[in-house]
Amino acid sequence: MDSILVRGNGPLNGQIPIAGAKNACLALMPATLLSDEPLTLTNAPRLSDIRTMTQLLASLGAEVSSLQDGKVLAMSSHSEINPVADYDIVRKMRASNLVLGPLLARLGHAVVSLPGGCAIGARPMDIHVDALAALGAEIELREGYLHAKAPGGLKGAVHEMRFASVGATENFLMAASLAKGTSVLRNAAREPEIVDLARCLRKMGAQIAGEGTSEIEIQGVDRLHGATHPVVTDRIELGTYMLAPAICGGEVECLGGRLELVESFAEKLDAAGIAVEETATGLKVRRKNGRIRAVDVVTEPFPGFPTDLQAQIMALLCTADGTSVLEEKIFENRFMHAPELVRMGAQIEVHGGHATVHGVERLKGARVMATDLRASVSLILAGLAAEGETIVSRVYHLDRGYERVEEKLRAVGAQIERITGE
Repeated sequence: MDSILVRGNGPLNGQIPIAGAKNACLALMPATLLSDEPLTLTNAPRLSDIRTMTQLLASLGAEVSSLQDGKVLAMSSHSEINPVADYDIVRKMRASNLVLGPLLARLGHAVVSLPGGCAIGARPMDIHVDALAALGAEIELREGYLHAKAPGGLKGAVHEMRFASVGATENFLMAASLAKGTSVLRNAAREPEIVDLARCLRKMGAQIAGEGTSEIEIQGVDRLHGATHPVVTDRIELGTYMLAPAICGGEVECLGGRLELVESFAEKLDAAGIAVEETATGLKVRRKNGRIRAVDVVTEPFPGFPTDLQAQIMALLCTADGTSVLEEKIFENRFMHAPELVRMGAQIEVHGGHATVHGVERLKGARVMATDLRASVSLILAGLAAEGETIVSRVYHLDRGYERVEEKLRAVGAQIERITGE
């Protein structure tokens, strides 16, 4: 099992290219099931989760080709489609549930295993089930599989979600695109990944309005056609690399970054004493003057502070001047990185959904263990600013969401390497 070795060695300077969004790409890929014409995605990230989704789509009968060193995905679902998404693939990744809506819309039936992913909370499927049931689907759980059917086809409906679930919004959008009549989704998720999916579906011929707001209207069409679509910039990778010069000092430009993707996050950085400047090619980040200031953070659905950047900003606040309080309102069990940061000398107290971080002068390198995707990169960030060596184990989580992290950080001066089989 691989580990990452990090040596704290001072300021970082240079440019880091930001990849296409993992979470956007994982929603866009199942859209190929909605049409028998080709769907091509450019600016695709090169990640293990993308390979898992490729395997899943292939098992369903879709053809997926990885081109240009993985940055282009050429897909086609013109052959016979298999309606069964098997446990052996689905268990590896939560986003596998995004094939449910497209399979129902295309075939009128589907059998999809309950998904897996990081152990950061329940993330219940009932929100997805309720959304698709509103469109006329009949869904029951048997032996770990969701058995879904729409005997008379999917029909347009008005549905309000009890929680603004990103995945359920995506499933509803794709299914409603081929439903008969008009659908309205209320309390819809507003994330940039939703907007990106809606734009792609529109290129395929879908009639969608209101994406990026809490109410989306979809006028069902008889069929969708092929399209080519660039995957939106990954706002979570962007925020992560914005923290590198914030933690270590120096100045880094995140190429492809846009402030509108990380506005609430950038506001917290500004309050902590970090300057974020828009450039012609991205976002330039540097520490202002003196020590980082403590700030309080509450995770919320977009446009609020992203839960997927909570672990990373905690690493920054470990050495801030003062005491910070972080409240996690999206997922339970998402402070598992805190005990590992404590091993590095951080002073953190966790009580339920709240973590209190008392800033210290300097972290110290240690052996630590990644517990999930975002926790793994938070420990790497902490290691960049720590005294001595930090070894982060179980980094298979890291490869699910960050492409070539060592290469990108080395390019701006970090001392970081992968240890194979540690």
